[in-house]
This record gives sequence, structure tokens and C-alpha cells, in this order.
Amino acid sequence: QVQLVESGGGLVQAGGSLRLSCAASGRPFSDYAMAWFRQAPGKEREFVAAISWGITNTYYANSVKGRFAISRDNAKKTVYLQMDSLKFEDTAVYYCASGRANKGSAGRRINEYDAWGQGTQVTVSS
Repeated sequence: QVQLVESGGGLVQAGGSLRLSCAASGRPFSDYAMAWFRQAPGKEREFVAAISWGITNTYYANSVKGRFAISRDNAKKTVYLQMDSLKFEDTAVYYCASGRANKGSAGRRINEYDAWGQGTQVTVSS
């Protein structure tokens, strides 16, 4: 059974940085695309960033492009989200997700991921 455990969330001032981590277990980490989504209070869950397997390609929502960076360490079975220049509107619960994809690709839709973490809260004070 696949398990994803996020960590690294917290409270940070606007303009600051955080790095989220997601440790995976239960299936071959290196064979799956990984992604981060987020959900703010009263809003739908939205795509943030994704990273492919095999051939490393990364994908970002326009709202975070240039500020966030997704990476993976297959040896540690961990995916990261480095978040810089944080804004108040980045406040949300951030979820890690894992799913099948073609080699070198990664999806942006929720239904492309079949395993999810429990989420970690990121709060940006203005």
C-alpha cells in the first residue's frame, strides 16, 4: 500500500521561503510521476507543480512559476517543493500526490494521481 507523508509546512512571512518534503513508500518511487497540489479554505484543490519519472521534466502552475521549484531524489524516495518569495495567497494545505504517467510526462489534473498524502499547512503572513 502506497503511503505519502508530507513535512516542512509552517508559518512564514511574505517574501520568505519554505521547503516541503514528501516521503513515499509502498511502490517503486522512481516509476511514478509526482506532484504537489494545494487547497485554500473555501476553494477547490489546485495544481501547483509536477515532476516526471525517467526523463526529468517539471511543470508549474502560472501562479508559482519562477518562485517554486519541484525536485525528486529517487534514492531517498522523496519529492521536494522549494517555495521562495512566498505570498499571502500561497496560504493553503499542500498535498503530495503520486500517479502513473508516460515516461518524461506528468499530469496537472487531480484524477491523474491515485495516491495522496495527508497534507501540510503553509501559512504566509502579510
